[in-house]
Amino acid sequence: MLYEVEVVANGNSPMDLNRVFDLLTDPQPALRIVAPDPMGNDVWCDVTGWESGAPCPALAALSEDSGEGVIMLIYGGEDGIRLRPADTPVAWSVDAAGQWGEPCLMLGSDVRIEYAPRVL
Repeated sequence: MLYEVEVVANGNSPMDLNRVFDLLTDPQPALRIVAPDPMGNDVWCDVTGWESGAPCPALAALSEDSGEGVIMLIYGGEDGIRLRPADTPVAWSVDAAGQWGEPCLMLGSDVRIEYAPRVL
């Protein structure tokens, strides 16, 4: 399944991204991931999608990447995704210290992820 991630640099994402990904698995809502913080250290992070200035679901799916093989793609809304260190008690906001935005993340296929419970 092909999926296009298109994010324009804005208050959340520091850069533009327009790229098509070949998803190998169905996307699943992600709550937490191990990802690099702004200093480059891998830490447990809460993750949310970002759209129209508000949180929306962040999704995770395995994808093919021509340069890396199989990756875990973490993506969200039209404004990308937002991250913060896990269990940070501050509400999601582009003005909150300690939070940062990305258009999406392309992580190793073995990245640790905590998924949202499935609703039946």
